[in-house]
Amino acid sequence: ALFTLTCYTIVAFMARRIERAEASELNPSQAGREFLVGHFLCGLGWAWFVWLGCSVCEVDPFHILKAVVLLFAMAATAVMTSSLRGALLATFAVPVALYAYAGAKLWMPVEAIMAALLVVSLPFFAYVARHLNHSSLMMLSFRSEKDALIAELETAKSMSDEARRRAEDANLAKSRFLASMSHELRTPLNAILGFSEVMSNEVLGPMSNPTYRDYAHDVHESGQHLLDLINEILDLSRIEAGRYQLNEEPVMLLGIVEDCCHMMELRARNKDIRVVQDFKHELPRLFA
Repeated sequence: ALFTLTCYTIVAFMARRIERAEASELNPSQAGREFLVGHFLCGLGWAWFVWLGCSVCEVDPFHILKAVVLLFAMAATAVMTSSLRGALLATFAVPVALYAYAGAKLWMPVEAIMAALLVVSLPFFAYVARHLNHSSLMMLSFRSEKDALIAELETAKSMSDEARRRAEDANLAKSRFLASMSHELRTPLNAILGFSEVMSNEVLGPMSNPTYRDYAHDVHESGQHLLDLINEILDLSRIEAGRYQLNEEPVMLLGIVEDCCHMMELRARNKDIRVVQDFKHELPRLFA
């Protein structure tokens, strides 16, 4: 018993040493061989337990006790050493063989049945250990895949946050640009609208050529359309920023249609195209 406990203590010390060692310093093949040797030495202790006799004990109960202890030991070893292939066979191959030899030597039914049970249990527990080893490897593989997916998700999230930050910066720069351009365009445009209105209304006196008066009116209408277009662009920017509020008011469709036709006439006149207006003048006001 002392020899077996000493062997298991050495194996536990080896496992603790390997657990604390760096991955670059480990040699898996050599470590596996060392563990197999340690388990084989533990198996010699179990073999001594099997070979041990009891002169004052009854024969049948003592052999049954040995078989039961070996079964529990094999089950515990199969679970604890499932990550090391061959550890179960290295530990209990000799003890089971000695027990079978002792049972055959005594030639008693109980010992023969227990020996057969141990012989069958050894490959069964070896299969269980191999299955546990496969399950452990699958769990490690799944954990590695999960960690890889988490790393990819974190990378994608960081890239998404960076893209969102750049988009917000670009949107802010666009808003500043639109505000600056609106101010820069409104100043000369208001001057154009004011002077063209003065000229078209002949505030400073009549114009001798009516064509010039029409041109001034066209300049005023085009400038007003350009000002409305600038306001619409700013409204679109406010809508994107979520700061725009719709204000419904009565709108005359006739005036909007006339403005659109007038703007089209300016382009159509250069290409000798005539725009024909055909709509009702008694249209009601609409809230828009």
